[in-house]
Amino acid sequence: MYVSYKWLQDYIDLTGVTADELAEKITKSGIEVEGVDILNEGIKGVVVGHVLEREQHPNADKLSKCLVDVGEEQPVQIICGAPNVAQGQKVAVAKVGAVLPGNFKIKRAKLRGEESNGMICSLTELGMEGKVVPKEYSEGIFVFPADAEVGVDALELLNRDDEVLELSLTPNRADCLSMLGVAYEVAAILGREVKLPETSLEPTSEKAPDYVKVVVEAKDDNPLYVAKIIKNVKIGPSPLWMQTRLMSAGIRPHNNVVDITNYILLEYGQPLHAFDYDRLGSKEILIRRANDGEKFVTLDDVERTLSSDHLVITNGTEPVALAGVMGGANSEVTSDTTTVLLEAAYFNGGTVRKASKDHGLRSEASARFEKGVDPNRVRVAGERAAYLMAKYAGGEVLEGASEVDTLTVEPAVVSITLEKINRVLGTELQMSDVKDIFDRLQFSVSVEQDTITVTAPTRRGDIRIEEDLLEEVARLYGYDNIPKTLPIGSTTAGKLSEYQKKRRVVRQYLEGAGLYQAVTYSLTSEEKAAQFALEKRDTIRLAMPMSEERSVLRLSIMPQLLEVVKYNSARQNDSLAVYETGAVFLANDEDTLPTEKEHVAGAVTGLWHSHSWQGEKKAVDFFVVKGILEGMFTKLGLSDKVQYVQAQVVEGMHPGRTAEVFFNGEKIGFVGQVHPSVQKDLDLKDTYVFELSLQAILEAEAPVLQYEAIPRFPSITRDIALVVNRETVSGTLKDIILTTGAPLLKEVHVFDLYEGDKMEEGKKSIAFSLKYADPERTLTDEEVTKVHSSVLVALEEKAGAVLRG
Repeated sequence: MYVSYKWLQDYIDLTGVTADELAEKITKSGIEVEGVDILNEGIKGVVVGHVLEREQHPNADKLSKCLVDVGEEQPVQIICGAPNVAQGQKVAVAKVGAVLPGNFKIKRAKLRGEESNGMICSLTELGMEGKVVPKEYSEGIFVFPADAEVGVDALELLNRDDEVLELSLTPNRADCLSMLGVAYEVAAILGREVKLPETSLEPTSEKAPDYVKVVVEAKDDNPLYVAKIIKNVKIGPSPLWMQTRLMSAGIRPHNNVVDITNYILLEYGQPLHAFDYDRLGSKEILIRRANDGEKFVTLDDVERTLSSDHLVITNGTEPVALAGVMGGANSEVTSDTTTVLLEAAYFNGGTVRKASKDHGLRSEASARFEKGVDPNRVRVAGERAAYLMAKYAGGEVLEGASEVDTLTVEPAVVSITLEKINRVLGTELQMSDVKDIFDRLQFSVSVEQDTITVTAPTRRGDIRIEEDLLEEVARLYGYDNIPKTLPIGSTTAGKLSEYQKKRRVVRQYLEGAGLYQAVTYSLTSEEKAAQFALEKRDTIRLAMPMSEERSVLRLSIMPQLLEVVKYNSARQNDSLAVYETGAVFLANDEDTLPTEKEHVAGAVTGLWHSHSWQGEKKAVDFFVVKGILEGMFTKLGLSDKVQYVQAQVVEGMHPGRTAEVFFNGEKIGFVGQVHPSVQKDLDLKDTYVFELSLQAILEAEAPVLQYEAIPRFPSITRDIALVVNRETVSGTLKDIILTTGAPLLKEVHVFDLYEGDKMEEGKKSIAFSLKYADPERTLTDEEVTKVHSSVLVALEEKAGAVLRG
């Protein structure tokens, strides 16, 4: 909202308060003022001049040679390029020595051989935006009214000696979307009175209801509609002061009637509309919902297709306005208009917003209806507009108005105790202090013992509950005056939960292992949603997705992570390791919200190590990624609870290079290579991935970390090579060895695998290194042999493994 400092003084005495000081006071009271714009900043030496003579420049077709009276002893010659300059005009002249916006200095010059002593200015050259300049002057110079005094400060006549405050309003403060609303706010801040505009006039003997009948079918959308009739208007330019005020507020002047409706919009915050009564084609105004597919041409000459969601003003049959948004071209006020039907109405904000959004027609009027106008200002705004049309358009206002009123206005009544005000704000206010604040706000107040009851005026639709009253007291008492105190009572230091600590450990470990963190969308397409899912569930589709690619909640992180790998590979980042921790969403029945589970997933492709100076390169394989997981589980102290079992079928994964991961006997994920066909579709090289239920891992209770001293006694190592069936996996053998050899057996490692032609058909050889030790003493060879023999027996009995000869 742009607020003119000079205009504001029409309603409230601002003596002793500069624009900057006022901006600071308004900001401290809770409405932010983003800035104060000094309209004539950097401009000087511009006066009103009178064009005494105008003739064609002898050496240029598009230039005029003008003799201009600028209020000095002798007129001056000025060369002007404006196409609309003419003899007898009163114009803005920048004299020699003047300064225009951008520090543009005016000097004596010769243009095509003719001397020019100044510059005849357009409004844009004086710093006004082109979009607010009246159309007739948008391509040329501005012409003052004939009664403008020659030689006076042109900037003052154009209200460029004003300062404009830009208010940043929150949605609840729609009352300040008008000059009067701001005046009430400033009056409360300064403790001064508000002067209301003049609205009284003498109507004619004719009555408005004789000229028009109002019928409202959609009473919920339009509970109040007032139509006034003004006859014998003379369409012309509005007064210069009104035009300049509109331009300062960002509105382009048109003619006196239209400008008055826009002026009232800014003054009262009440949108109005003026119809050409004679072009309506009937004596009836009917307000109804539009018919689906109904056509209507708005003031911008665009044909609109309406629907039953839109409210229209009609002449009984066809639309003449889209209610609260824009009028129709078929009833527009033109230079030939003599009788005006003035509309003042209260429209439902939601209905107006729907029409405004559907047709892309957001206007000053629709914005105010959407946020809510004061129902008690509808009639008085219409009276004020009629008063101005009588005064500045020569109109005759008919007595009364034709209206439909089903609007019930109930002012908000809210009570609060003085004790609560002081307790919440930490103040020691007296009842008289609080009452004075509400009196300054012009709220009706009654006091009974410790309770104060406030009746808020309808212009303040934001006052509904106790907290609203607390806010009013706090901001007008002054936030700076509220005492600063330390909290009383016990405090608890913030800390991470055990789950959060473990999640941080996982992220730190994976990043330390060389993986970069990725963050991808939780929304994906229907096709990708179920790929690589650990649990098969129905997909969850959004009711209003922004696109088909982001229409379904994911069941797995992996599809998006592979997209990250694809994106980077396409940009020659061939060696990449990324991970993500995030939620997947599992559908339940219709009446239950989906279950949200946290997963961790990773993807690695290309070279894992590349040491050029040593000629060493290590490509990513299954064991690299499995090693990353083993390190993570070891870091969490859970490695003894994890098993890797070769997977038979995991959708989207290589059938021979994939393992399922079990934790405490429960499947929690997988690790392995992406299926070659999937890699081909994504244009990827060999890519190894994992995805686990992070929630299952982090919710598990980890053993207390215990440190072991460096062994003081020597260990004994025994190597064995076992011949087993080709289907037997090393993990099974390792478990048997560890279980049987405990507690003396400390470590077991696989160091060789042989499946050559020297082995029996269907057999293979796996070699293990076993380390025996006792932290308290040196083991004897006999003790080790005894345990080692029992290990070999157990391997043969449980896995059919025999020592390789």
